Amino acid sequence: MGIIATIMNTATGQPLQQMSFGRMPKPWASFTLETGERVTAERIDVGKPAPGKFAAPVSVWVTLKPRG
Repeated sequence: MGIIATIMNTATGQPLQQMSFGRMPKPWASFTLETGERVTAERIDVGKPAPGKFAAPVSVWVTLKPRG
């Protein structure tokens, strides 16, 4: 069973995209976003599942490099 996580921007607090992982990502894991940008996870948050649900929400926080 895979993990579906929301990728969050640490600078803005806004979600960037949904991503599927084969297992729970580590805080130092690197992966590529849909935009092609390579990022490293800084923080992983696991929330409480909704009543009657099994899956807990997972948020992976990343910092994007400034465009320039």
